Amino acid sequence: MKKIFITLLIATVLVACSDSKQKDVEVATETIAANYDFYGEKITDKEVLSAEEMLAKYNSLKPGDTIDVKFRAKVNEVCQAKGCWMQVAIGDDTEAMVKFKDYGFFMPTDLGNEEVIMAGKAFVAEMSVDEQRHYAEDGGKSKEEVLEITEPKRTLSFTSSGVLIPKKQEVE
Repeated sequence: MKKIFITLLIATVLVACSDSKQKDVEVATETIAANYDFYGEKITDKEVLSAEEMLAKYNSLKPGDTIDVKFRAKVNEVCQAKGCWMQVAIGDDTEAMVKFKDYGFFMPTDLGNEEVIMAGKAFVAEMSVDEQRHYAEDGGKSKEEVLEITEPKRTLSFTSSGVLIPKKQEVE
């Protein structure tokens, strides 16, 4: 009888704890949904690196290295064809190229100068001349600017699994 009582007590405590954690997650998700639009996987606005902290992480990477990270950055440019990539500022003169996991979601094309939160994988890559020219064309660069691209370059890259975009505050 004593064993049954102890087993029931433990089961009750475990159920109560898991239910409490589930409610905490639901409240956090509702709060984030009230303040942000979600793209891709649902992520939180907790434990987010600044753009400067992200730049320091990138500076420690070698080609082939990958890290999972969440950071905040200002969007400098978005693919104007359909929002399938974006360039974000992670320093005074440094940008990271952001693409979206499995080509599964896209950004609004009017997102320039907005600050967003992204979660995903950061890595360093070398971008070919053809790829650079493709992105320059998508970004609306002139034919002359596109033809000025003549050498591959080391790029800071990011594959995002989820993005939070702050909702615009309505002015009354």
